[in-house]
Amino acid sequence: MCASGHNCAKVAGVPQLIAPTVDVHASFLAAMGEIRAEGGGGPDDDSLSGRWILNWAARWADPAAFASFVGQLRADALEDSPRPAGHVPSTTLWWTNGPEYLGRLTIRHRLTERLLVIGGHIGYDVRPTARGRGHATAMLAAALPVARSMGIDPALLTCDPGNIGSRKVIEANGGVLEDERNGKLRFWAPTVTRPGRQTSRQGAE
Repeated sequence: MCASGHNCAKVAGVPQLIAPTVDVHASFLAAMGEIRAEGGGGPDDDSLSGRWILNWAARWADPAAFASFVGQLRADALEDSPRPAGHVPSTTLWWTNGPEYLGRLTIRHRLTERLLVIGGHIGYDVRPTARGRGHATAMLAAALPVARSMGIDPALLTCDPGNIGSRKVIEANGGVLEDERNGKLRFWAPTVTRPGRQTSRQGAE
């Protein structure tokens, strides 16, 4: 199933956003290993992939446990699924090329007071060995229409002031800086193309 919610034929050599699937089990494990190798997944890592590693890494090798993990990710998009206090329904999508896991993107269906400052509507990351090849920019571009279908427009995205790569990705997708709060830059990106608006993707990561 692709990001639009419909069954999609996989096109060889063309990455796409899909719902989490057991089909990329081996590649997903390799990607999480890369993130762990660069220090991710520790108790101070508040990234989504870091929390996945912290809570699931010891069980992922078991296909049944991995299937359960995938099922929980899919269920988190449902309004009535149980979740920790303060968390909102979120749609997680994986950026894949056939059986190869390249990265993940999460769309939060609405904003809390905390998400208005840190996190925003959309968060994403690309596995270390796939960075610098334009995947983040393409992944976000593919996700904005999905956010639009959820009634989100514009979408809030945040990044650290020193994260030049992430800022380029956001700006390449039309993100406009509003301000900096609590050490985070806050951008609003349109999910609907406005007349006369052109988005440049030059120089994006």
